[in-house]
Amino acid sequence: MNLDLKPAGAGDWLVPDWPAPENVRAVFTTRQGGVSNIPYDSMNLGDHVGDARAHVDANRVLLARATGVRSVFLKQVHGSEVALLDTAVADGQQADACVTTRRQLACTIMVADCLPVLLCTEDGSVVAAAHAGWRGLAGAGRGGVLESIHASIDTSYEPLRQQVRTLPTMKIIAWLGPCIGPTAFEVGREVKAAFETVQPEAARCFTAIGAGKYLANLSGLARLRLQALGITQIYGNDGSAPWCTAGNASRFFSHRRDAGTGGNGFGTTGRMAAAIWRD
Repeated sequence: MNLDLKPAGAGDWLVPDWPAPENVRAVFTTRQGGVSNIPYDSMNLGDHVGDARAHVDANRVLLARATGVRSVFLKQVHGSEVALLDTAVADGQQADACVTTRRQLACTIMVADCLPVLLCTEDGSVVAAAHAGWRGLAGAGRGGVLESIHASIDTSYEPLRQQVRTLPTMKIIAWLGPCIGPTAFEVGREVKAAFETVQPEAARCFTAIGAGKYLANLSGLARLRLQALGITQIYGNDGSAPWCTAGNASRFFSHRRDAGTGGNGFGTTGRMAAAIWRD
């Protein structure tokens, strides 16, 4: 199946093919194009997984050179906190999502199975990124990471609309990047219950495989949450095999594949990044 992605010219990095405004740019890095050694080969951007710091720094420089902007790297904890980014913010702020109205500053999320969600307003005045593993996505009640980022985009957009009366009512478009796919993401019944409590229709994103275990469709669950927020323009990951981080070892890092039992023998893996910014 053909992915709605285009090569970005750095290794085999990906550029979303979505109807974002002309001033909005985005990229998803793969494991190719960097300097790290096995098992982080080669474009590892995570500074918390055991890779040599010099290699991580060099890879982050390569990302900055390729995009022409500064990426802000968060300390992600599978929660729903949102960082509001400006030019003074430092790397390492604890949050699982970020939003900005500033130009030339990239909202950046690191992943190695979790779902990266990139968002922007239809007029291109606000951009955002979210790290959506199942815990952050499910949240507590309706307080998941996508609900938090939606509220933060709204908060950032409204002052702009008040200043520029010609701005329309806020509309958001979203792109879902690669993540662990629905044939590889095994979860327990507590995960299924966490989603069904909020959205009973989430049941269709789980396939029973016996003994209280299920295969979960993470991108499908994210689509349901986004649609409930009124976001209907959703592009990218459709749950098919080419989008699966676990199933495409030459292209993607995967925590479950590489760090789990019977993984790559090193017990760890690298991190890719999804970044979005305003030109």
